Amino acid sequence: MLRDEPFSGLDHRLRDEVRDHTLAILKAEGAGVLLVTHEPDEAMRMADRIALMRRGQIVQVGAPEQVYPERWQAVLSANPDMRYSIRMQADLVEAVVRHTGLDSVTMLTHDMGDTVGGELLARSLEGTLGFEITRRVLTNGSIYIEMAQLTPGQQFLLSLPDERLDVDDDAAERAKDGFSAGLASTFSPEHPADQDEMDAQWELVRANGGYQLLPRTIRYIEDRRAEERRFTGAIETHPSPVAVVWGDRDPVAVYAMAERFVATRLGTPLVTLSGVGHYPMVEAPERFAAAVLSHLG
Repeated sequence: MLRDEPFSGLDHRLRDEVRDHTLAILKAEGAGVLLVTHEPDEAMRMADRIALMRRGQIVQVGAPEQVYPERWQAVLSANPDMRYSIRMQADLVEAVVRHTGLDSVTMLTHDMGDTVGGELLARSLEGTLGFEITRRVLTNGSIYIEMAQLTPGQQFLLSLPDERLDVDDDAAERAKDGFSAGLASTFSPEHPADQDEMDAQWELVRANGGYQLLPRTIRYIEDRRAEERRFTGAIETHPSPVAVVWGDRDPVAVYAMAERFVATRLGTPLVTLSGVGHYPMVEAPERFAAAVLSHLG
């Protein structure tokens, strides 16, 4: 079957949905498809093998991570200037698992990773995921986005255009102050973030100009709003055993989300980390590790 730019006329959200649905059908039918595209992201997302052409000649053939190694490395480490989506992040996880040769994984997710995990679980339910998810632990993340208490910083970033910030050095310093204040507000009063932690987190965000892409990386919240039933529905219904470990002083992904989840999926173990905020692995690492390992075994 030949398909020439079949998704090019769709907006990005509908394109993602139609593309994934099409891929699921093709895999279920075992159909061989030759897809023509000018978008590397689409090629990496859809293809098992890519033939790269220049000036009408095939110059390279291989797996996506072989044909575009620099792009995969950039996506993993350098925050390239592109639209960030939940499905794209799930593509990256699939690429890493494929590269390592694993055929099954246990899954520990947090924050945005809860929803990325939800997309992987949705693909598993559809029969398109290339590996098995055997068990999982869900931790603080806004899986029910209408219940989330977004910080002023998150709301501000969402109000900006989905494009790279063009800022000077003074603006960069102000960005650091705003970032640090917003991050600190997600820690519990019992376990406030220390300055070393704030400085370390900022260095990670600042690397390779990453802070300039904050209005782009925040777009996962829009994806959550648009496709919560797909992502969170899969978290709720996937048959793999799941436990919940949740800090009860989280001001964003509020504790009521954990309560709602275990009420929806009856019998789910819930470990409550009392007096802990959004980052339990930082605020109470020993308690967090013990709770997680007790369920991942």
